[in-house]
Amino acid sequence: MAEQDVLTDAGESLEPDQRLGRRGALRLMVAGLSLIAVCYGFARFAYGLFVPALRDEFALTAGAVGMIASGSYVAYCAAIIGSTLLTPRLGGRAVAVAAGVIATLGVLLVALAPTAGVLAAGVLIAGSSTGAASPPLAHAVAHRVPERARNGTQAVINAGTGVGVAVAGPIALLAHDQWRAAWIAFAVLCAVVTVGVAIAVPDGPRSRSGDARRDPLLPRPLLPPGSGRMIAAAALTGASSAAMWTFGRDVLAGAGGVGASASSLAWIVLGACGVAGAAAGDLIRRFGIRASWSALMLALAASTVVLAALPGVLAVALLASAVFGASYIALSGLLLIWGTEVDPQAPAAGVGLAFLLIAVGQAVGAPVVGAVSDGTSPAIAFAAAAVLAVLGAGIRPR
Repeated sequence: MAEQDVLTDAGESLEPDQRLGRRGALRLMVAGLSLIAVCYGFARFAYGLFVPALRDEFALTAGAVGMIASGSYVAYCAAIIGSTLLTPRLGGRAVAVAAGVIATLGVLLVALAPTAGVLAAGVLIAGSSTGAASPPLAHAVAHRVPERARNGTQAVINAGTGVGVAVAGPIALLAHDQWRAAWIAFAVLCAVVTVGVAIAVPDGPRSRSGDARRDPLLPRPLLPPGSGRMIAAAALTGASSAAMWTFGRDVLAGAGGVGASASSLAWIVLGACGVAGAAAGDLIRRFGIRASWSALMLALAASTVVLAALPGVLAVALLASAVFGASYIALSGLLLIWGTEVDPQAPAAGVGLAFLLIAVGQAVGAPVVGAVSDGTSPAIAFAAAAVLAVLGAGIRPR
């Protein structure tokens, strides 16, 4: 497909020589991957890694754990809407830097939390950073990276979640019972990455039009054509994945009895294998997005139900964690690419919509899984989450 110029609000086109060269694109990819790593791996999903310690520290029930996680996802939803609207107007760099600042402040608040209420506020603020991070990075890549390299660059940046989760695990092991020290380390890393983002992420074209309906960088219809399937698929992905992200390590350390070190190892494996999600672009080229989507959703379902059914068998737990990490990150990468193709003129809007619905699904799924787990058992709650993934396997792009 021929590369198309991007129109600004003034009707001018972004010339090809204004796009990033190989070094600039590499710097953007590294900075974007790092921002996704700290926002998702630390600010959002590290909460699940530390659930056993937080339950002891603040006397939290499974239901309370789920409600705090749900609050984080709701904050994410609000942030991604704001980020999607502001990115075309402020540029990719400003919004991406804001995401890093929010992550740093939220993570630091968790580290210093004296009560469960302050803890919840910190988790909420930290979780919102992920909503602010994805649209500006998608905007920068779509408008500054040559078309032939965009899908690959988007997929690599998206795999930062796996990198962040994999790094969070060793930090948790080194901290042992000193979970606050781990979160302070997370805050320092968030701050360092934010500085790097300010240097490496370009703005992309900005819109200054006062009338959003005339703004070519924003979608004309409220929901772009073809977005219905993507919305349903993203929501089911989020709802089904909430069980593992919020309660996976708690199930291993509690019902499974494998111990803190072994459950942390499973988390590291989950993140390390999540890096394989960078192959999402290759999967599409080789098998097509429809077949790739269905296979990965079924893998997500299998890993979820197997981990809860056999939590005391370490080898099975590690395998299930590996499959879950790889399939979840690859699925989010497919949704990222799906979102950019649903609305090519406003990639930030398409990606924002897809990731918004992932968070909506997680916001609903986390407290429901917690309530079902309290009322029945973790195995039943995880099996219900797996059923949602199986349903999602049948909702594919046209």
